[in-house]
Amino acid sequence: MTAAQAAGAAGGSLRDRAYDTLRRRIVEAQLQPGERLVERDLAAELEVSRIPLREALRRLEAEGLVVLVPRRGALVSPFTPSDVRDLFDVRESLESLGARLAAERADAEGLARLASRLDAARAATRRRDRAAIAAANAGFHTDIVELADNPLLTSMMRPLEARTLWLFRLTAQRDAARQCAEHEELYEAIAAGAADRAAALALGHVADGRAESLALAAAWSHPEIDPQAVAARRRRRGA
Repeated sequence: MTAAQAAGAAGGSLRDRAYDTLRRRIVEAQLQPGERLVERDLAAELEVSRIPLREALRRLEAEGLVVLVPRRGALVSPFTPSDVRDLFDVRESLESLGARLAAERADAEGLARLASRLDAARAATRRRDRAAIAAANAGFHTDIVELADNPLLTSMMRPLEARTLWLFRLTAQRDAARQCAEHEELYEAIAAGAADRAAALALGHVADGRAESLALAAAWSHPEIDPQAVAARRRRRGA
């Protein structure tokens, strides 16, 4: 490996480490919606230079987890009720399509993976492990999209994965047992090849959480946050 290649690999590793750390903190709500991300502080804490940190922030911006405000810096996406509403609008349409296609196209190996997700969700629910519940339930939805075997659908859903995991993380205790039951019913429809039923169950399952999640969203964040105003205000406070 040349010196240039080694430097590039090291930079990529630092970028990935910064990305993984910040993504986990946002999804787990260790970093709150609207919170400003100060580059110099993060660079020192994560022991990376500004370049890989900025690359990580741009990647998080592409996932909708971070807002980059020109000449102002970065902050955690506000995740207002409007943002949550928009997420549900898209999920209801795309996830019902994914369930329909999964019922038509899933093979034995894919169904086995989906069943293992259910097992993981049940175990996490018994332990009342919020992080594990969120990961298993979000993974269940991601696996259904993979079983749909539609690259375009997969590419459309991928940018939503982090926001969906964030939503599952904050609502993990809403009614975990009920979510497991609904996932089991959806799994059975997909395994039986019942495309219409799978689509209807997926739509109902996503829609069922809309009202409660919107109510929670009002408490998670301010009713509306102007990212530029937040960045400017917090910058003045830190001056």
